[in-house]
Amino acid sequence: MSNAKVLPLVDPEGTGTAAPCCPPLTERPFTADEAETAARMFKALGDPVRLRLFSAVASHEGGEACVCDISDVGVSQPTVSHHLKKLKEAGLLTSERRGTWVYYRIEPSVLAAMGRLLSGGRSAGQ
Repeated sequence: MSNAKVLPLVDPEGTGTAAPCCPPLTERPFTADEAETAARMFKALGDPVRLRLFSAVASHEGGEACVCDISDVGVSQPTVSHHLKKLKEAGLLTSERRGTWVYYRIEPSVLAAMGRLLSGGRSAGQ
C-alpha cells in the first residue's frame, strides 16, 4: 500500500481547466503545504531517467506512449516500471492497460499547470 499523495494539478471539479498546485513563483512566497506539493513534483522529475521517460511520453505523438515505445532509456525493464510508478504517484502521468501493454499519457492540463508555476503565470508566447 502506497502512502504517496497525488498532486492536485487538475481541477478537481472536472471543469477542464488546470489549477496549478501552487501559485506562480513570482506571485507570492509558497505556504509550507504548497512548497511540499511542488517539491514532490520536482523530486519526481529530479531523476534523469524519470525526466527522460516523462519527456518521451510528452513528446510522443498524441501525448500518449506505450511502455514498449519508451523503455529504451538505458536501464532494465523493472527499473523503467519503478520510475513510471513514481511519476504516476506524483500525479504527472496516468496510465491505461490495453491488452498486454500499458499506455502512459500526460494530461495537457498538467503541462499547462507546470508551465504557469515556472513562468510566473504567463502563458507561453507572452
